[in-house]
Amino acid sequence: MRAVLEDAEKIVCAVIFLVMTGIGFLNVVVRYLTSYSFAATQEILLNGFLLLTVFGAAIAARRGEHLAVTLFADLLPAGGRRFALWLSTILSVALLCLSAWYCFGLAQNQYASGVTSPGLQVPAWYYTLGLPLGFLLIAVRLVQQTLGFDRTLRGGEDRHA
Repeated sequence: MRAVLEDAEKIVCAVIFLVMTGIGFLNVVVRYLTSYSFAATQEILLNGFLLLTVFGAAIAARRGEHLAVTLFADLLPAGGRRFALWLSTILSVALLCLSAWYCFGLAQNQYASGVTSPGLQVPAWYYTLGLPLGFLLIAVRLVQQTLGFDRTLRGGEDRHA
């Protein structure tokens, strides 16, 4: 169970990508054989790409592979780097939590108003609900990565003291 939680975003991305690949392939085959296409393919693929992006960002946050400009932070002593690291993490987590909050509000609004998707006519909140979960997962993974990097900086600080 721990392995599933540790790699949750990888599993979600793999499933989404597999479903998207299968749907895209079937659409090409049907279009080639019948000159028609599945009406909802674009809707499913578009929302799949959106979820892949959010959950892929969680993978990047866990690995510490997000784009970062560290020119000024690298010039600081270890204590200053730790401060800059935690400041950027706190601001990033605040932004991610706000994004999750507003996406959850959007999903609630879609649920309350009964908005349906244009192609499949399923409730639109089905697609939207993955976004706040993804943003919260990015925040968790970012904090995990920051804790690891902070331990590294503290280790280097202790050796130089």
